[in-house]
Amino acid sequence: MSGQHKHDDAWRKSSFSGGQTNCVEFRRTPDGVEVRNSKRPDAGTVAYTDSEWKAFIAGVKNGEFDI
Repeated sequence: MSGQHKHDDAWRKSSFSGGQTNCVEFRRTPDGVEVRNSKRPDAGTVAYTDSEWKAFIAGVKNGEFDI
């Protein structure tokens, strides 16, 4: 994720969800990323800045959230 990102109305979820509805989805916004519960899409979203999202993705890739 580098450079400028355009707004993207398309919600995306991980290919690891296996088509389940019990997962989170995300989409790009002009200011960063929004995340929502795919099971309750009308319940609201949580917004993250680009730097917050990049830090989260880096942590995932580094295994910081592995149980």
